[in-house]
Amino acid sequence: MTHINQVAAQLGLTARQVQAVADLLREGSTEVFIARYRKEATGSLDEVVVRKVRDGLEALADMDKRRAAMLASLEERELLSDALRTALEGARSLAELEDVYLPHRPKRRTRAMMAAEKGLEPLADLLMEQRAADPVVAASSFVDPHKGVETAEQALAGARDILAERISEDAGARAAMRALFTTKARLRSRPARGAAKIDPSVAAKFRDWNDWEEPAATAPGHRILALFRGEREAVLSVEVRPDEALAAAELERRFVRGGGACAQQVRLAVQDGYRRLLAPSMETELRANLKTRADAEAIGVFSANLRELLLSPPLGRKRIMALDPGFRTGAKLACLDEQGGLLHHETVFVVGSERQAAESARRIRELVERFAVQAVAVGNGTAGRETEAFVRSLGLQGVFVVLVNESGASVYSGSDIAREEFPDLDLTVRGAVSIGRRLMDPLAELVKIDPKAIGVGQYQHDVDQAALKRALDDTVVSCVNAVGVELNTASAALLSFVSGLGPALARNIVAWRDENGPFGSRRDLLRVKRLGPKAFEQAAGFLRIRDADNPLDASGIHPERYGLVEGMARDMGVGVRELMRDARIRAGIDPYRYLSEEAGLPTLTDILAELDRPGRDPRPIFEHFAFAEGMHRPEDLSPGMVLPGIVTNVTRFGAFVDVGVHQDGLVHVSQMADRFVRDPAEVVRTGQHVRVRVLEVDLERRRISLSLKGMVHGG
Repeated sequence: MTHINQVAAQLGLTARQVQAVADLLREGSTEVFIARYRKEATGSLDEVVVRKVRDGLEALADMDKRRAAMLASLEERELLSDALRTALEGARSLAELEDVYLPHRPKRRTRAMMAAEKGLEPLADLLMEQRAADPVVAASSFVDPHKGVETAEQALAGARDILAERISEDAGARAAMRALFTTKARLRSRPARGAAKIDPSVAAKFRDWNDWEEPAATAPGHRILALFRGEREAVLSVEVRPDEALAAAELERRFVRGGGACAQQVRLAVQDGYRRLLAPSMETELRANLKTRADAEAIGVFSANLRELLLSPPLGRKRIMALDPGFRTGAKLACLDEQGGLLHHETVFVVGSERQAAESARRIRELVERFAVQAVAVGNGTAGRETEAFVRSLGLQGVFVVLVNESGASVYSGSDIAREEFPDLDLTVRGAVSIGRRLMDPLAELVKIDPKAIGVGQYQHDVDQAALKRALDDTVVSCVNAVGVELNTASAALLSFVSGLGPALARNIVAWRDENGPFGSRRDLLRVKRLGPKAFEQAAGFLRIRDADNPLDASGIHPERYGLVEGMARDMGVGVRELMRDARIRAGIDPYRYLSEEAGLPTLTDILAELDRPGRDPRPIFEHFAFAEGMHRPEDLSPGMVLPGIVTNVTRFGAFVDVGVHQDGLVHVSQMADRFVRDPAEVVRTGQHVRVRVLEVDLERRRISLSLKGMVHGG
């Protein structure tokens, strides 16, 4: 209950809500299932809060493991007193826990240890009392050449070493210094020693930070990560400390009493303890905290961008011709049916000689007619704009051409998933298939690729990789289950992200489907190998069966509530199918009549909304987009031009926009709008269609500066 209460206080929840989430997680429920189908238990907590509860409880459990390891170590070394046990068990943060343990932690021999071995601890105690009239006289009695103490000054130096370590390990002093570093530290960067010998192209990336200083507490995460990266690459020297005078004043207030000679010895110990021990320790801790904060910010940006990309509007079930462009090797062409199945593939040379172009035009027209192609998807990589222009010039009636972001397609092409789907196809053909499927259903195709390969991150290689993976996995799971998955057509890759399934059960579902044909009902899932009642409970509501005998199988209503819906239909004197079809009948339902302990108003409201639009896709409607004609390279741009573009990445410092020239431009946060913008995500999202004004084109540095000021944004 201590953990429950702590997490509740941190998140502003009731202990009952946190306890409910903890119980459901312990029983094997997923976060998306809890948020969607257990609203009465949690008080309608959404996925984000449920995950925060999960993470908070896990962090406290990890802290308990650390505490247990400390207690075991102290007991083994016979250092565990009742007071120390009480202090460790009473610690409420990891920093507090480590501070209590620090004086007793096994460590290498220190200067203080060596001084203690020389018998100088009584002298240190005497100095700390600050009563002796003359510390030199007091130290004289500790001179012992056999112990390596030749003079009184050496004795005093050893005693100061002991005091310096005590001061640096004092829990109160550490807490005070932690607060000072947290609120007053300055983040400073200068060129590192030897930076002149670094590759100029690497050094140029950090040129803006050669003489930088700002408060660490308010430094944006992207700048923290940039400075730390510059330090790792030996280009920058970075320091994160407050003014030393502030620290010295605080420590002297705690440990120095009066102005006598002994007090001066303690003052020297304070200064040494701060510079040699306490400041480096606090700086290390602050750096770790800054990195954690910056990581969280960057991971949050990455997750938000990924969500927008995964929830991009799908074209839907259309016959697609996909082209993976190329100059020298030609464009790989693939024709797909409405389910994304490969019908035909070959290579065409649309940007070759006149003869090759003419032959390619003939073949494309022939294949469009032969396979009843409704749309052409062109990858936006090398030769993408040229290929798009060529296909548009053919004037294919009733066929629209779309330039598709192919980031990560090559990763998919060489993956185990691609080899399993198309074992006999060349990598380049697999890439073309992936491009076509992305147009049809971005979510279903992008889940096959490691999110880090999609290109919507910010400093993704600098952040904690385990935390990044977990956040991105959470995002993918959230998106897949928000949209719902068609049980009879989904790939194993897509099914693996459905609540309660995973890769093994997903493969078993596909194997059952291949052997027995389409699923006739959700209940058929229980016939799948190793798919038991718990997995069924967690997954069923997120799976859809189009044209099932029971119309509720195509909706987001969970099978555990079918009886409730059937009761509503009986009370209205109709069948379930008619209830779902007729809004006037549904309008007569009084939800309060069906309230129960298991199905409260939140669940009933969801059920009625789902009956109104069963299995609805939450993604936006697909809108056709085209780049400006004649703009294929950065050299084609000039300041003042207004162009259509697509937002490809949103960061804390701005947004990157593709205007069709194979080099994304940056809209700096200061150019986002005609008002002050703190976060670019307030204005734009990944995948959004926008109109931008070109501010500057730096061909040497491959940089394009854009502005959204005064522009009207699209969908």
